[in-house]
Amino acid sequence: MNVVVDLNRCQGYAQCAFLAPEVFTMHGEEALLYRPVVPDGQQERVLRAAAACPVQAILVGEEAGTGER
Repeated sequence: MNVVVDLNRCQGYAQCAFLAPEVFTMHGEEALLYRPVVPDGQQERVLRAAAACPVQAILVGEEAGTGER
């Protein structure tokens, strides 16, 4: 599974970092870092994080334009 975050849309609410800390981390107060390839066992957490994003900045799988692998 792949993930893409629209960093122009991201407002740094950090809901994703709270729900999937192995994939999303905050660097400083506003900069988000993330792993574009979701590690095994983290798919459900990433889906929850995408759903919880207040600005819907997280795209997962085919929505990310990368397709499922």
